[in-house]
Amino acid sequence: MIYKSNITGIILAGGKSSRMGTDKGFLIYDGEPFVKHSINALKPLTSEIIIVSDHKEYDVFGLKRITDQVEDAGPVSGIYSGLKQSKTAYNLVLSCDIPRITSEVLKKLIDATDEKTEITQIESNGKTMPLVALYKKACANRFYELLQTNERRLQVAVSNFKVRTIPLNINEQQAVMNVNTKEELKQLENENNH
Repeated sequence: MIYKSNITGIILAGGKSSRMGTDKGFLIYDGEPFVKHSINALKPLTSEIIIVSDHKEYDVFGLKRITDQVEDAGPVSGIYSGLKQSKTAYNLVLSCDIPRITSEVLKKLIDATDEKTEITQIESNGKTMPLVALYKKACANRFYELLQTNERRLQVAVSNFKVRTIPLNINEQQAVMNVNTKEELKQLENENNH
């Protein structure tokens, strides 16, 4: 059993999204910024939430914000930076572009984690999602080593660990839908209004 006191939430709210043309964390879905949906899903499960972002705008949420330790290295650096700052053994890592995320889906990760597993990730529609995952703090050292060798691909980084993958059922899959383009955001809003 993993207690809330031993879990930190880490939200990767990186830089500007090239496809969206704006900072994704502040796009509005269902009346709230994307990042707020991530915060709401993490809150009941974590003792602290850290936002990894270079943008001061995120300070409005009153959470601890840290900047990337290694610049321009994408999510590999974001996860490393978050794990390094975390004070707990377990860490729920979320990207900020999944506004429908729920605590229920995240709880599945916690429940499925065991002693041996270093990373527990979600699989949706046959696609693994290392940015909806539970990472042990101990992963930080190997992430650092990978960054030193200029490894920027998260899937490659994750393959260095003992990983457990939790498939979502069809009803849960919409909770982890990424929003990368304005079209996808429109589609999401339309579904919401029906």
